[in-house]
Formats: sequence, structure tokens, C-alpha cells
Amino acid sequence: MAEAAQTTPAADERIKQISPLRKALIRPELGGMVGTVAVFTFFLLFAFDSGMFNSQGVMNWSIVSAQFMIIAVGACLLMIAGEFDLSVGSMIGFAGMMIAIFGVTLGWPIWIAIIVTFVLCTGIGALNGFIVIRTGLPSFIVTLAFLFILRGFTIYLPQIIERKTIIGGIKDVAEGDWLAPVFGGKILQGFFQWMGEAGLITTFTRGTRAGQPVVDGIPMLIVWAIVLIIFGHVLLTKTKFGNWIFAAGGDAEAARNSGVPVNRVKVLMFMMTAFCATVFAVCQVMEFGSAGADRGLLKEFEAIIAVVIGGALLTGGYGSVLGAALGALIFGVVQQGLFFAGVESSLFRVFLGVILLGAVILNTYIRRVITGER
Repeated sequence: MAEAAQTTPAADERIKQISPLRKALIRPELGGMVGTVAVFTFFLLFAFDSGMFNSQGVMNWSIVSAQFMIIAVGACLLMIAGEFDLSVGSMIGFAGMMIAIFGVTLGWPIWIAIIVTFVLCTGIGALNGFIVIRTGLPSFIVTLAFLFILRGFTIYLPQIIERKTIIGGIKDVAEGDWLAPVFGGKILQGFFQWMGEAGLITTFTRGTRAGQPVVDGIPMLIVWAIVLIIFGHVLLTKTKFGNWIFAAGGDAEAARNSGVPVNRVKVLMFMMTAFCATVFAVCQVMEFGSAGADRGLLKEFEAIIAVVIGGALLTGGYGSVLGAALGALIFGVVQQGLFFAGVESSLFRVFLGVILLGAVILNTYIRRVITGER
């Protein structure tokens, strides 16, 4: 009996052993990691002396990356749940315009305008999900319809009310508001002031701001991006609801038979996508002080591309919020890096096409590795 207790049980031959290399290859973040290393290596070699990696340069591409990250989080969770939302870009423009109309035209306190806009937009997200669930139509078609509906209202409403498609004055009405700084403020300003005085970051050398740091704080846009990434990652990997998201996108019928509330999961993910788009919109109008009918154009495709680069499968059931964040980081670095490297900025679209194709090929290979297909 003692000898039997000390005997190490043999590996079950029915269980296929996965090598460490294969485990690494099937990680959804792999493509984003490789792309991030490649992009940073390229610009460190060809744009290091251009100012891309000084305090101002880092802040520039960080802000652009944060914009992509915010909408990529929502798009990632929804795609893992097996659905798409093509109305994200139009939702950004619509949400910004609603804040301007409520706050500037109607004179509401800006905090009320922001809250009502969040309720309205997440309600539209829920409506998207409800229609998809009830009708059985592809989410591609339903949200494509809302892309045009929301963009149409974004152009029509300010023209009827204000006789123009751009409404300014948001910063004036937001002055002294308690909620506005949550989206349009900055943090760690004292720390950046100290770094400027210590000579660790660039400061102004002339004018009324002489001695002040060029970068005087971290915008709330970046803070929101970090918070949403952490929330999305924890939700997806550490909670039962995260398992439901994977199950809903992997095999909805099997998930239902296992007791997963697939319909509720999908509707909530549509609402999450709308919430992220509204966060983007509020941060944007607080930064620019205005809302325009053309805001958010093509953002839905950029969000999807960031998610695909981050390793999500277009078929659902597989992906990573961290991977989507890396995809968004690649976007931001390349968009700003081309300028610093002296490359024609129009080539950014060429880059998007090439990296999207490469990411889809890699993800298809990963899916075959996972499923054992040839």
C-alpha cells in the first residue's frame, strides 16, 4: 500500500498534451505583442531623434492610443460574445451632439446633460441588442442601419435647432461643473510640475508659461482608457459573467442548454459598447469644447481592426481585452509615428489594411490550432 501511495500516476493517454510553445501560440494577445514590439522597434530606429519619445511626443501618441482603446474595449467584449456593432462611430458623434444640445442650447447643467446622454446612448445600445435577439437578424445589418440613423439625427438635429452642424461653447457652460473634470480634467499635475522643475521633462523657455512643463498632467481620456481596460480584463478572465461571454460567442445554443443567459449577455455587451462610445464622446467634447456632426467617422472600423489585431476571432468566442488594448496602442503609435518619421501620413490607411490582413491570417491559423482543423 505504501508503494502504491508513492507511485506517481501516469499521464492519461486520452488527454492530448499541449507543448509550452503551442500554449504561447494560442494566446490571443500574441499578435498584439508581436506587433507592438515591431512597431516600437521601427520608430526607435527611425524616429528616435524626432521628438517622438520626449514628454510631448509620448503624450501625443498616448492620447490617440487611449481614444482607440476606449472603443476597442467595448468592441472586443461584444465580438467575443459573437456580435458586431457598426454604429460605434455614429454613436460617438450622436452622443457629443446630444451633450451640446442639452448643455448649450437647452441650458441644462452639464452634469445632467452628460448623465442623460449616457442613459440615452446605452438605451440605444440595448435596443440594438433587443432587435438582434428578437428578429434573429445579423448584428452587422441591425447596427449598420443604426449607423445611418444616428448619423442622420446627428446632422439633422443641430441644423433644425441651431442652423449649423457644429455647436461650441461647451467649455463655458462646463465651467465649475462637478462632473465635467471627470472627463475633461487632468491628474498628477503637481507631479509633472515637480518633474519640470527637476529638469526631467521639457518646459517652456519663454512667454507667460516659462518654466512650466509642456506636459502638465495626464488627461482623463487616458485614465478612462486604463480603467476600462482593467475592468474589461477582470470581467472577462476573473468572473462567471466573463465565462458566459465566451460561451455566448463560442456556441450560443450549447451555452443556452448549459443555463447561460445568452440573450441577456449579448444585450449587455451592446450596452457596454454604447457606453464606451459615449465615454469617448464626452472626453472629446470636453477637450475641444464643441460637438460636430462629423465626429466619430470610421471609428467603428478602427475599433474592430484593433480588436482583430489583438487576437479576437471574427467568429466569436475567443479574444482578449489586453490584446485589443495592444492593437489600439499600435494604432496610436503608428498614426503619430509616421509624422515624426517624415513618412506620408496617407500611408497610415495602407498600414491598416496590411496589418488587418496579417492579423486575420494569424488568427485563422490560431483557430485551426485550437480546433485541430487542417
